Amino acid sequence: MSAVAIAPGSVVEVRDEQWLVTQVASVGSDELLTVQGLSELVRDTTATFYRALDEVSVVDPSQTTVVPDNSAHFTRARLWVEATLNKVPVAQNEHALVTVESALADRLTYQYEAVAKALDPANVRPRLLIADAVGLGKTLEIGMILSELAARGRGDRVLIVTPVHVLEQMQHELWCRFGLPFIRLDSVGIQRVRQEIPATRNPFTYFKKAIISIDTLKSPRYAASLRKVHWDAVVIDESHNLTNRGTQNNALAQTLAPNTEALILASATPHNGRQESFAELLQLLDPAAVSATGEFGAGAVERLIIRRHRHSPTVAAEVGADWAERAEPVNLLLEPTPEEAAVASELADTWLYGNSPYSGGGARGLFPWTLAKAFLSSPAALGESVANRLRRVGRGGDAAQRERDALLRLQSLNERVSAATSGKFQGLVGHLKASGVSGGANGDRVVIFTESIQTSKWLAENLQGVLGLKARNVAYLNGKLLEPTQLELIDEFKRENSHLRVLVSTDVASEGVNLHAQCHQLVHYDIPWSLIRIEQRNGRIDRYGQRHSPVIATLLLRVHHEQFSGDLRVLTRLIERENEAHHVLGDVFSIMGKITVKAEEDEILNVLTHKKEFAEAVPEVPQVPSAASGNDIMAMLLGLHGLSSENGTNTEPTEPNAPAAPRPPTVTVTPRASLFASPVDFLEAALQEAYANPAASVSHNGVEWRRMSEQGIAQLAPPGDLRQRLAHLPQSYLKDRGITQTFKLALTKSTADQQLRRARRGLDGTTWPEAHYLGPHHPVMEWATDKALACFDRGVVPAVRGDVEQPYLLVLGLLLNQRGGVVSKAFMSVGFDYGMRVLDDLGEYWREIGFDNPRAVNPGGLEVSQVEGRMGAAIRAAESYLNQIFVAAEQQARENMQRSERQRAEWVAGFERAATRGTDQPALFGAALTKAQKAVRRIEHEGELARQLLPARKLIRPLLVVMPRATTDSVMTLGKEA
Repeated sequence: MSAVAIAPGSVVEVRDEQWLVTQVASVGSDELLTVQGLSELVRDTTATFYRALDEVSVVDPSQTTVVPDNSAHFTRARLWVEATLNKVPVAQNEHALVTVESALADRLTYQYEAVAKALDPANVRPRLLIADAVGLGKTLEIGMILSELAARGRGDRVLIVTPVHVLEQMQHELWCRFGLPFIRLDSVGIQRVRQEIPATRNPFTYFKKAIISIDTLKSPRYAASLRKVHWDAVVIDESHNLTNRGTQNNALAQTLAPNTEALILASATPHNGRQESFAELLQLLDPAAVSATGEFGAGAVERLIIRRHRHSPTVAAEVGADWAERAEPVNLLLEPTPEEAAVASELADTWLYGNSPYSGGGARGLFPWTLAKAFLSSPAALGESVANRLRRVGRGGDAAQRERDALLRLQSLNERVSAATSGKFQGLVGHLKASGVSGGANGDRVVIFTESIQTSKWLAENLQGVLGLKARNVAYLNGKLLEPTQLELIDEFKRENSHLRVLVSTDVASEGVNLHAQCHQLVHYDIPWSLIRIEQRNGRIDRYGQRHSPVIATLLLRVHHEQFSGDLRVLTRLIERENEAHHVLGDVFSIMGKITVKAEEDEILNVLTHKKEFAEAVPEVPQVPSAASGNDIMAMLLGLHGLSSENGTNTEPTEPNAPAAPRPPTVTVTPRASLFASPVDFLEAALQEAYANPAASVSHNGVEWRRMSEQGIAQLAPPGDLRQRLAHLPQSYLKDRGITQTFKLALTKSTADQQLRRARRGLDGTTWPEAHYLGPHHPVMEWATDKALACFDRGVVPAVRGDVEQPYLLVLGLLLNQRGGVVSKAFMSVGFDYGMRVLDDLGEYWREIGFDNPRAVNPGGLEVSQVEGRMGAAIRAAESYLNQIFVAAEQQARENMQRSERQRAEWVAGFERAATRGTDQPALFGAALTKAQKAVRRIEHEGELARQLLPARKLIRPLLVVMPRATTDSVMTLGKEA
């Protein structure tokens, strides 16, 4: 194997052809190069080569030839340097964020804090649970993290797993705001891929970036394929659904977690009240964070989780007018019709407070409240519940017959209730009319939530006529609908020109879906028995970006049965508590202390069945224990386990060498210095270098390039090699905008923002923008960079004139790990006569030598004979000095690794103590022992992967020779060639 190191951006010769290296990975003791063809026969071809199997010719930097740049304004040299640096990843030990401000998103420091925490160089691998409360923008935080990972060469292969109804929304945000293209795959899409590739090829290797629903991916038929794929990053949204062992969701998480370097989990409700479930989430992120016997310390919690809410100081200081405060809630207590009153009385007297006729055994106290809950939803919901029970109830015996008779009597009374004879339905109609909901172009929109599928259908069917709406104005959404139908309905509701005005949804849309773009009105047609669920529903319209005060209405019948009416007051008080908590604490997470929807529902049932007082189950907001105060939700997570955030310790430390609890991450934003005023200037220069006439048609070796600066838009016709790259963009975007024929690009963030806002209004029948923002990860920019580099000869460095007194060589030094990743990098200016210095700020260096001026005059006639034959000495001097610079970076990387290995070793030692055989009562046995043994294997495996991140080799890249503007015959004094 050649001793010369290779990194992304290197040009190599393999099999008599020239290739541009795009990725370097270690496979055992060998290196696997992913390359893009440069020479004529292999141009635009992608290939992979093992250095041990193929003869890979690499230019020794000391043999680099200096060539004067005679182009106008030194454009070729600027293009060469810019393109080369575009291929060099940001160093993994870099604290500063480099891409967040290039995203098409508002500058919100609290979101940057999440990104900084995920990328903290002190962590061997990026691992984080984003547990921000509803509405703060977890999707944007995820996009920023993935963008920063991509900039660091750690985000090439990414898998995102979400609930089905969030798929298109997340795909849309990541492409439109960050230029990150993800292919949306459902079960049909995966099967289509299987038909396009050889039977032996893994379908999950076909696309580098994919977004898939958890319902599709959790199928056991994909498990074997998933286990064989290693990802740079995996994102799992709504990750609270992963913690129950033995479920398909958990099995999927257990498959993905060991096979990715970066793991980002997201959930607004990260804790279900059970230590073992919370430990499960921590172990997915870091298997050594929880001991073999299930204990963990505060340091692990605070290191791996970030949690803020609406009124957290950093959030409240920034959201301002972009998150309008809620209007006063509209709680409507409605009079029942005689028909509804008769059903209520029958439920109260026969089922709830009498001797219930239920004959099903142990659930005698629960089933009557199931009927009551259905009644409070709609006659359709109650009718279904009664019918389902009638099908199951036995026909023999007096008890069964008594229940059947009671059910039939209830059924008969319920059948008399219709939309016309429902006071609750008529109350809804009155509220909607008063709120301005109509089918006209200026009519307001409303989302109506219900827990029942039958109620969602019933409402949608009956609202049309009474509101004067057409079928296209009303739709219902529930989990029984096909996946494409769910996504189409959500997308349609967001479009300004959509005719859809009323969306009736079950709680399938209560998590993750953004409905605030065109809607600020929400109705709880029935009241969830959970503060968390109420908040989740409200968060669909009450979130960052909502410019109108959210109006939230709740409907409840005023039942006149004294006892039943008193119990229903519980539900009204629940709604009131959520609103109080929202305004005082910014979050309901800590109020009931039950953490999950199911646990809260059980607690409310205890109140309704008089096993507990309401104030005991749902304390007033000022009485919430201080450990769970709204100003420190993390304290509650720790308090649930008897931990203290102070110094990251608990009363019985389980992490002897765990780092102290981290403070909020310090955010430093340092965009990469560029030699071009804007991305489009670089793109245009690359096109002019690659094509004789970029404005010509594709058939005449052009790309039909047009730059319309006044409109802030440019466009081109993608040639074949670019169309290949664009094939992996979102399929609906390709279809709706026809970009393989004409690709329009927004040149500024303001133009891109206008385009995105227009698209969100759906005025063109699609929510994809016509002109897409030209960000740093855009496929067109990557293509242009490769085209530019293909125009330069291998082993050549350009020379330019600058504001220097003697010739200098600009050198890039890279410290690489075993995978080819950049651990650290440094720039040096090496004088051919004397002196050298490290450049802390490359942008400042460009300004210092006058190379930042795109209109700098190039008089030509640059003489480089005085530096010819001196490159070797300059490179050796730079290499010697860079070796000293990288000592600190190597030491820090090894210290991080040693700390990680100590934690792993202590974990394994704790496991061995707990599992020691020969003792009377080992702490681990049975299923717990099996689980711990699997954790040992994973910890050992992750240790092997982590060690590949250690520094392994160095690479020197000469970038530019800068000659004095007035050429002299100065004598070279720096060393001599051997």
